[in-house]
Amino acid sequence: MSEHTIKATGRSDKGKGASRRLRHASGIPAIIYGGSTEPKQIQLDQEKIWVASQNEWFYSSILSLDVDGAVESVLLRDMQRHPFKQQIMHLDFQRVNANETLRASVPLHFLNQDTSPAGKTAEVVVAHELNEVEVSCLPKDLPEFIEIDLADLKLGDVIHLSDLKLPEGVEIPELKLGKEHDVAVVSAKLGRTGQEEPAPGEGGEAAAPEAPKK
Repeated sequence: MSEHTIKATGRSDKGKGASRRLRHASGIPAIIYGGSTEPKQIQLDQEKIWVASQNEWFYSSILSLDVDGAVESVLLRDMQRHPFKQQIMHLDFQRVNANETLRASVPLHFLNQDTSPAGKTAEVVVAHELNEVEVSCLPKDLPEFIEIDLADLKLGDVIHLSDLKLPEGVEIPELKLGKEHDVAVVSAKLGRTGQEEPAPGEGGEAAAPEAPKK
């Protein structure tokens, strides 16, 4: 697990007005919550966090949040974006206890699809039914992503949650709820290779004429 450090500063001003002023000054209001410690109001640099937010690890990794020199391990739990500007409006971080199991969504990386039997066949459509999966583990075991090797994927194959190769210490809670929760992650199906047959009277053979009425 890679370590990613995010710089932040504590703040005492609260309320919508204070948050609005902070955003105008290219800052982001945020909060750290969870654990046995009171929630902490913080602020971050808009430009630096915007750059960090373009990376997958920002959403799925344990972050080292350095607030005025005091470092806390956290997970990003919520991000509010401006509806049309490239601006982050607010962030929620949850404290992480190294000895407590956590749940987090982890992205899936699909490998060797183009060189697989399914990927090399024009008529086959490879569908990614899921792009991320929720896992349960200790913070030290949290993977940044889970790889799925599709090298042998062929027409008709389906890869389910239970087929994923998980790192040691990592579980998928959904699988404990029953077989019906073992959903498909990847499937290789035959695509539409031609036009549908025309209905009678719409090209092809002419429709039979109606019998004359008596």
